[in-house]
Amino acid sequence: MLLSIKEMELRKLPFAHTWQAGEIDFSDSGTTQSGPLSAEGEAELLPHTGGEVHVHGSVQATLETECDRCLGRASFRVETPFNLFYKLLDPNAPVEEEIALDEGEAEMGFYELPGLELEEILREQVLLQLPMQRVCSETCKGICLVCGGNRNETDCHCETLPAANPPNDDRWNALKTVHIEQRN
Repeated sequence: MLLSIKEMELRKLPFAHTWQAGEIDFSDSGTTQSGPLSAEGEAELLPHTGGEVHVHGSVQATLETECDRCLGRASFRVETPFNLFYKLLDPNAPVEEEIALDEGEAEMGFYELPGLELEEILREQVLLQLPMQRVCSETCKGICLVCGGNRNETDCHCETLPAANPPNDDRWNALKTVHIEQRN
């Protein structure tokens, strides 16, 4: 859904829309949309700012991702307000590898004509609300270090060895021999 700058020159643009699962692409983040994503709010072109746009509203969604401990499915409900500002990216400005931003611009996004894609704004806001460590539950037991089984599903009864006494691995014997010969 394009938030058109031409339309915003005439009036504020209210939006209220629901996207069904899969309509917004989260695949590059390892996340999938498992239910409807709903958003409502308003976009307006601020007067006397040279094209600055204010977009505010709220978004609700349910997402699924891989659990960081057991690799099972972890579900997250996101409900968050947003209040964003965007500035027109000057197409005539020289292309530089680095552009110096002043303090106010550090918290501002940039857009190109003809306007802003609402789905991209919402995608970013939803992903920012996901926790850094994504677990299916606080009591998740994770994966067994020995057999690789999901310890939430089965008790594997594997014995883990202390780190100070690692198992003997024959693949390292050749290096041990070389190291002993060099010391002598």
